[in-house]
Amino acid sequence: MEKLDRQTVRDMLLQAKENKSLTWPKLAGEIERSPVYTAMLVYGYGQATEHEADALLMTLDLPLGLKPILTKIPHRQPAQPWPPTDPFIYRFYEAIMLYGPVYKDVANEMFGDGIMSAIDMSVDIQKIEEPAGVPRMVVTLNGKWLQYKKF
Repeated sequence: MEKLDRQTVRDMLLQAKENKSLTWPKLAGEIERSPVYTAMLVYGYGQATEHEADALLMTLDLPLGLKPILTKIPHRQPAQPWPPTDPFIYRFYEAIMLYGPVYKDVANEMFGDGIMSAIDMSVDIQKIEEPAGVPRMVVTLNGKWLQYKKF
């Protein structure tokens, strides 16, 4: 197999997911992880375990020769231009830019001087209806609180 990069493998995985009409929850079930974590692996932002890589490739009917790329430590860098051009992604930035100081002040009052880890974090996305018939998205960022060290 020719030498492939992460972008090419990401495109192959996404195309196979689409061809098989798989949802993120279904694919996540195959690797025993959450949908967001599974998408993170497919997009190349995480390092798959041997089991996760095998399960992804078998489920998507892709060659096991892609496994070294999935199990390699990724180089994490933003995938979006600044400012983001996709309206969905821009709205996340907008929420942080507008309300970031509020979130920080409330968090610091609750936890003290520190930050939320983006490394020791889980993310969940849920769909609810509130009121009935009106779809709403709930995003939960569950990160470890890191106190600033005194020295």
